[in-house]
Amino acid sequence: MSIVADLRIAPSLLAADFGRFADAARDCERAGAEFLHFDVMDGMFVPNISFGMGAIRALRPISQAHFDIHLMIVQPERYVEEFISAGANSVTVQAEACVHLQRTLAQIRKAGAKAGVALNPATPESVLEYVMDDVDLVLVMTVNPGFGGQAFLPATLPKVRRVREMIGRTRHPIDLEVDGGIGADTASQVVKAGANVLVAGTSLFGNPAGVDEGIRALRTAAGLSEG
Repeated sequence: MSIVADLRIAPSLLAADFGRFADAARDCERAGAEFLHFDVMDGMFVPNISFGMGAIRALRPISQAHFDIHLMIVQPERYVEEFISAGANSVTVQAEACVHLQRTLAQIRKAGAKAGVALNPATPESVLEYVMDDVDLVLVMTVNPGFGGQAFLPATLPKVRRVREMIGRTRHPIDLEVDGGIGADTASQVVKAGANVLVAGTSLFGNPAGVDEGIRALRTAAGLSEG
């Protein structure tokens, strides 16, 4: 299966109206989003605070989507089991936040979820070298994490390509996700570089025609027409 054919859209609920959180999740799923992306921030690893496992637990009964949890927190191993118990299908941790990265990834898998590693823009992909057998998803941050609405950093594209090459040498499937400034103007670039999961927030929830149109435009720009 080609990367484009395997493309999945992951709306970032950080950009949704928190006053209608459940409706936003339903809207995304009805529009065909396969993933729902949750940016969990603690105000320490990043200079912002978002939401925790309570939000995941509240939305789980109303959604069949893959719950894609990105922990932008210090010592994420403290909360892995709680997020999975709340309904996470995959849990991604920041490589920079883990003293024992392989141990944390093994912990995620043992608790019953897919394990992901996120890399900040200035973090080299070489940190993945000794954990690729323990990874189900690699998230390349295409902005510095912490806030939505930032501009895409073109300097991250070569890293996306190099991570795709690393994935090609592994013995099991690994998703390559990108997050940060992803919209109709950048989708084709990251897909050509090797990404198959696109996290988008502002470009979807800020679309004047609604999330439906935002997702359609993203798929079209990425080279995958709707349906």
